Amino acid sequence: MFPAENLRDWRGQKVIDPDGDKIGELEAVYVDTATDEPSFVTVRVGFIGRHRLVFAPLTGATVKPDALRVQYAKQQVGDAPAIDVDGELAAVDEPRIFAHYGLPYVPGAGGERRLARR
Repeated sequence: MFPAENLRDWRGQKVIDPDGDKIGELEAVYVDTATDEPSFVTVRVGFIGRHRLVFAPLTGATVKPDALRVQYAKQQVGDAPAIDVDGELAAVDEPRIFAHYGLPYVPGAGGERRLARR
């Protein structure tokens, strides 16, 4: 996987799906709090004045010369749970993000969050 600090350098770059279709622009990196490894990115989608941030898993993602390619289709990422551009991810919404992609969600042993923005 990619170091979180390297992905931060990609803020504003294209995020594309397996077919090369542009999904949006990379906004932020979220790490798994158990491993401190990058786990999800938020992708800015929508129209001017109506942008929102959707979550896309980094599992299987690859870096291309001019884009980050995720392994999920544009439609699936576009339909993912979203937050406002200036919003924060609520802890109660984390399980929905994992479920949207069919990924297992297990909170930390003490019930702590799984995702933290870096």
